[in-house]
Amino acid sequence: MNNTTNTAELICPAGTPAALRTAVDAGADAVYCGFQNATNARNFPGLNFTPQEMEKSVAYAHEKGAKVLLAVNTFPPAGKFDLWKQAVTAGAKMGVDAFIVADVGVADYVARTHPDKRLHLSVQAAASSPEAIRYYAREFGVKRVVLPRILTIPEIRDISGQIPCEIETFIFGNHGLMVEGRCSLTNYITGLSTNMDGVCSPAADVEYIRDDAGNMTTRLGDYTIDCYSCDETAGYPTICKGRYRAPHRDDGYYAFEEPISLNLSRMLPDLMGAGVNAFKIEGRQRSRAYVRRVVSAFRKAVDDIRAGGEPEFADLHALTEGQKQTEGAFKSKTWR
Repeated sequence: MNNTTNTAELICPAGTPAALRTAVDAGADAVYCGFQNATNARNFPGLNFTPQEMEKSVAYAHEKGAKVLLAVNTFPPAGKFDLWKQAVTAGAKMGVDAFIVADVGVADYVARTHPDKRLHLSVQAAASSPEAIRYYAREFGVKRVVLPRILTIPEIRDISGQIPCEIETFIFGNHGLMVEGRCSLTNYITGLSTNMDGVCSPAADVEYIRDDAGNMTTRLGDYTIDCYSCDETAGYPTICKGRYRAPHRDDGYYAFEEPISLNLSRMLPDLMGAGVNAFKIEGRQRSRAYVRRVVSAFRKAVDDIRAGGEPEFADLHALTEGQKQTEGAFKSKTWR
């Protein structure tokens, strides 16, 4: 079963080749990234890698001693599986260290055609029980599972003792308001799916309208999802973080969840003790400055813990969404 260690890897986001180099230089043990198509769950204009960029980036990371984890973690629609095959073939040829997958067909394809490559189960697969995780490990040889952000530390500890693979958890960034891999809101509004097309709130469908007083309205497609006064900080233009009017309330309210970021910096020792093998930072859409600061901060904290000392935690409050942060379900089930 999974072994508890104090050597958890630091897994960092890379939305562009420049961000990958920044993450590696800031101390990432591994970076995760994807191609410029629907095979990865952050398929946005201006992000991700061409095949040529990926090949050079893998070489750069390996030269610096870091691993590259290729996200092929969306769900192929019927008749379009060849695109996912091409991504896997290209990644294997370039020497990526692991594939992050969600779809069972993609997992099967990697296991059959590239059995020498590590398979990591994406959070998109929403595998949160020992039974589900053991199935993926048994059938496809999955070596690591990225757990959904709905579990407490005692629950993670219990799962760790019942599975034959490593555990990876998110520690900073977007904390996932819906059941991982099961969000249909963007698809309902725009016709593009977060889980199949890799786009949540596609930029082409987002509109910002500012009035004469400086207040701003955010629209997604034909729907108004929020209004901000001139002294408020705007959140991401996603449906789940919008404010809405309802019959029982006159004011706009956050029906799903207010803009807020996950920050588990003070829970790192407990997560290690629960059997977590890898810490994941979210943020492939964020800037190089964000990547550098967050990765550097967690690199120092993880190294302090590895050395048996008390970690020093940098203040990352300014980098959180809405200038708010939470420990979410990891601490309890009582967060909104």
